[in-house]
Amino acid sequence: MTPMTCQDVLASLSDYLDGETLPKQRVAIEQHLSACAACFAVADTLRKTVSLYHELPAPDLSHAARARLYRALNLADV
Repeated sequence: MTPMTCQDVLASLSDYLDGETLPKQRVAIEQHLSACAACFAVADTLRKTVSLYHELPAPDLSHAARARLYRALNLADV
């Protein structure tokens, strides 16, 4: 596999952090991150941001706010 560019890595970063990349792609991304301080910083920041987000409690939305949100997203009300 040819080395990944910064653009390739950034385009695949969410899938990589979610564990959804193929093994060869994961290795290529990790090789790039070990050699590119800028991409490593972006990946590390995104990883920390996602981790902090998951630690937050779920927002308490009123029924009306939830209905507006679901309508705006074209989702069925759950």
